Amino acid sequence: MSAVRLLVLGVIRRRQPAHGYAVRAELLSWRAETWTNVKPGSIYHALKQLAAEGKLRAQGTESSDKGPGRTLFALTDAGEAEFRALMDRALVSIDMEELGAGIAFMDALPRAHVVAKLREQRRNSAATRDQLTAMIPEFPGRYEQPHATDLLELWSGVFDNLSAWTGRVLDRLEAGEYPMSD
Repeated sequence: MSAVRLLVLGVIRRRQPAHGYAVRAELLSWRAETWTNVKPGSIYHALKQLAAEGKLRAQGTESSDKGPGRTLFALTDAGEAEFRALMDRALVSIDMEELGAGIAFMDALPRAHVVAKLREQRRNSAATRDQLTAMIPEFPGRYEQPHATDLLELWSGVFDNLSAWTGRVLDRLEAGEYPMSD
């Protein structure tokens, strides 16, 4: 899944109609470039691709004193369905970029739905941690191939932390924190 695709759909959904520059400015205000692979070119490419696929529709042009008019986009029904499908995939993902994009827009979904997806994500994180931890005894000792064991410990720690972080977000959601779509 492309986190950029989800981010573009999510920003347009939230601000529609919106033009590419507004999407870029919104993502820059979140410092999204520090936690995703989003770049200006990838935003405009995603806009073009989503429009070609019928997920976005042009909804007029906004004039600009800095150059040609900017095309305003809004989600189509297919774009809304794509947004929802990408959100479901992102919220269960153990990929930090995808999960981060999902967390950025979790308020667009009903609370119970997000809770169910994040419980699944926590199970995925814990299972990955357990698989990595179980591999450690199979690797040569630290002095024979030290990097292998250290890498397994590093990644099992990352997934242990992700599982714990997800648990804390779940606690806040279940306590009624965060405004959600319902």
